[in-house]
Formats: sequence, structure tokens, C-alpha cells
Amino acid sequence: LQGRREFLPAGWQMRWKTMHEMAIAEGILDIALDYAKQNNARKVNEVGLLLGEMSGVEVDSLEFSFNMLVQGTIAEGAVLKIKNVPLIGKCSKCGREFHIEHYDFWCPECENGVLTTISGREMQVEYLEVD
Repeated sequence: LQGRREFLPAGWQMRWKTMHEMAIAEGILDIALDYAKQNNARKVNEVGLLLGEMSGVEVDSLEFSFNMLVQGTIAEGAVLKIKNVPLIGKCSKCGREFHIEHYDFWCPECENGVLTTISGREMQVEYLEVD
């Protein structure tokens, strides 16, 4: 296709995001079903997630994808309980911990740009509630 420009249809980014969240939802469901099988559970009722502010996950798309995937499984009807984890950094110069907003990684105290990320990158299953 050299020299040829292809325009993507309107809404392609939304479909890509949904596909990304679909893959994440598949991983969550796999974890839940594996755990349920290992523990002889008959039903998955709730899945608790930790999602960091910097994880890049679109919650609405994730919930939609999860609800589609659980159909016909022992997780059908399971609720996703999402705990949002703030993006927190710790300055390597003055030691101050602060909420990183708008990806501004400069310390508001001493204006140093070197820090350690303490939280906000999480994307994990925190707990499962099963019967």
C-alpha cells in the first residue's frame, strides 16, 4: 500500500479500547473460574479489583466486556467491585509523598523530578466471593 493513505472509520478508537478491556476481562474471568474450580465453588458472586489511576483501563468498557464473557458460566451475574487506587509518588530528594495529577511527576515541595511510584499502576484481582 505504498503511497496510499487509508482513513480509519469513525469510532475505531472506541472499538480498540473495548478490545483492550475485553482481553483484561478474559484474564479476570480466567482467574475467577480457576479459583472456583480449585475450591469446588458452584458460583462466583463478586470479583474485587484494584485498578490504579495509571492503569489505562476504561471501567465502562471493562464492565461491559466482563458481563458479556460471563454469560453461560458459573460467574454469570457476578459483580465487579472496582477500587480505584490513586497515583502516588514519593520524592527521592525531600521524601514527600504526593498525589500525581495530570501526569505531573514534579515534586510540589522541592520541584525535584525524580520519584518512586508508590501506587497507581495496579491492575489485579484483590478478592473473589464464591459459593
